[in-house]
Amino acid sequence: MKKTLLLSVALLATAISSNAQDSVQIRKFYDEALVNGQCYENLRYLCKKIGQRLSGSAGAAKSVEWSKKLMDGYGFDKVYLQEVMVPHWVRGTKEQAYIIDGNKKIAVPIAALGMSVATPAAGITANIIEVRSIKELDALGESVIKGKIVFFNGPFDQRFIETGAGYGAAGVQRFAGPAAAAKYGAVGAIVRSITPALDDYPHTGGTVYDEGGKKIPAAAISTLAANKLSNMLRLRKLPLIKFYFKQSCQTLPDARSYNVIGEIKGSEHPNKFITVGGHLDSWDLAEGAHDDGTGVMQSVEVLRILKATGYKPKNSIRAVFFMNEENGHKGGLKYAEIAAANKEEHIAAIETDEGGFTPRGFSFEGASASFLKDLNKKWKPLLEPYEADRLIAGGSGTDIEPLKETVPSIMLIGFRPDSQRYFDIHHTPNDVFENVNKRELELGAASITSLVYLIDQHGLNF
Repeated sequence: MKKTLLLSVALLATAISSNAQDSVQIRKFYDEALVNGQCYENLRYLCKKIGQRLSGSAGAAKSVEWSKKLMDGYGFDKVYLQEVMVPHWVRGTKEQAYIIDGNKKIAVPIAALGMSVATPAAGITANIIEVRSIKELDALGESVIKGKIVFFNGPFDQRFIETGAGYGAAGVQRFAGPAAAAKYGAVGAIVRSITPALDDYPHTGGTVYDEGGKKIPAAAISTLAANKLSNMLRLRKLPLIKFYFKQSCQTLPDARSYNVIGEIKGSEHPNKFITVGGHLDSWDLAEGAHDDGTGVMQSVEVLRILKATGYKPKNSIRAVFFMNEENGHKGGLKYAEIAAANKEEHIAAIETDEGGFTPRGFSFEGASASFLKDLNKKWKPLLEPYEADRLIAGGSGTDIEPLKETVPSIMLIGFRPDSQRYFDIHHTPNDVFENVNKRELELGAASITSLVYLIDQHGLNF
């Protein structure tokens, strides 16, 4: 009994000592991020000197070159490019759209959806049919849809507290709606912007056509314009309301691009990896500040903070700037493919692609209740002083998701900042550097660094 008691006391003392050391180290990370942080100024350069970075564009190529120089300048143990072929879609001249009410033309703001085809050179004019879901579209069928423009007006469900859930629920009409409408003979598709905000900024984003299926032009319409169009359709008989839109987008041959990777070599397990990353590409309407300039700048800041504070990781830590998350996910697929080919052992991958807002915590994909209980018992007290202690089950991110297939033992983790403002500016001309808060961005970088440290020190075998 005495020996058991002494052992219990010794283990408790060790745990207390370990927690104290962890607490001191995490405080160092936050101090470094908040006093000497560089992610905000790096983001300024990315947004203001380079700007939009759609895959295959000159901006994307320039961002790859600059990102490698940035990592080289920090003196990481290894910096390299990982070649990947990516789609090259271009928007062309600015889109035009009108609601046609008798002899009146009412201009409305639209933006072509990524990977959409163009309209004919003169544009398309047709009667318009409003639906609020693909299920509603299916119920109408070809006899009603053929020859018309389908207006997908499914609203963003405001009841979700976590806005990402609302985005996912409403997003189906953008991803799959145009292809579904094409099957019934529609000549075009207009999709309500996926946002809880009411404004006149159309939100672009990718759409996916069925392989071998008919492709019809598709565009997003702002939420205010969507409400106006819906009201007009409700108050007037259908033949009186027509819609016109014109866009000149096209898909060019795939282009050569790169993931940009920086690495600090592990002192004990150099062949075991913890990855943290975001996507370097962005949509072409703005600067891609929150989506996902903040994510890539936080990722490289993690490695910089580790070096600046003198921390020597046990395992190798990688920062990955993935290319082509927005319209193809080729960078994430390539990274997973190479990891599998090299038989790399990955402990965890963390993705930051929900904006640079105030950190709230992290979601662990596929985590069991018992895992989360132990995780929160051990690590929540360490992260709670920084209000980044919400450790929950949930999704991770598009770019690290392929690792689940090639490295089954990996834990995939999503960085979860406050979500309330993200989808107001997501995929719009408002996604600019001025809408990023310096302190929020730095707090996020410190939070991710702290989680990387805890995983590196203690593993994830709870």
